[in-house]
Amino acid sequence: MSMQQIQKQSLADMVAGNLQKQIQESFYAVDSKLPTEPELMKTFGVGRSTIREAIKLLVNSGFLNVQQGVGTFVKSKNGHEHIENTLEKSKLSDIHEVRELLEIKIAEKAAQKRTLKHLKKIEEALAARLAYAENGDIDNCIKADIQFHTAIAESCGNSLLCDLYNVTSEHISKSFSNQYKNTDAFIETHSNHEALYRHIKNKDSKKALKAIEQIIGTF
Repeated sequence: MSMQQIQKQSLADMVAGNLQKQIQESFYAVDSKLPTEPELMKTFGVGRSTIREAIKLLVNSGFLNVQQGVGTFVKSKNGHEHIENTLEKSKLSDIHEVRELLEIKIAEKAAQKRTLKHLKKIEEALAARLAYAENGDIDNCIKADIQFHTAIAESCGNSLLCDLYNVTSEHISKSFSNQYKNTDAFIETHSNHEALYRHIKNKDSKKALKAIEQIIGTF
């Protein structure tokens, strides 16, 4: 990781931390709309990419909700803190089990609810997953794999399922980093992931369920 990436990440963390504190102290009330990106850039003295990364961090932690074309709104004063604390104390095998149960329901609903916009995002993550796997880039391959499944979760039409999945995914990502030292397993399971995408695209819930069960059985 370059010094520029480290600085950028730390700035995003700092901005996210300040915004989180303001939310928790009711400076921004639940359901209120955050200032625009240019306004936040001016307030914190940072660039657009830093603001977007900070917003993404707070969306993933349950504090904010982005409504495309409308704005960013405060979702909760506490975010996923309680769930995070519980997960930190949980066995990894239990976290895997919860994630597997979520994925099964998500795959079924995604096949029913997905839009063309969702499909594009899923397809892009799938292509990135394969490209990184073939290049032997395990770190980015894991990220792309998580992004693929997260994109499917976002398409399921249930924001709570999606939020729960996002929280567990952060822990699964760490587990994968410890478990996989090369991309062989990701190449071997690409056809299963491709099948899952295809069945969601074709709105075939039954086949999507079979595909996700096969994926779960190999990871």
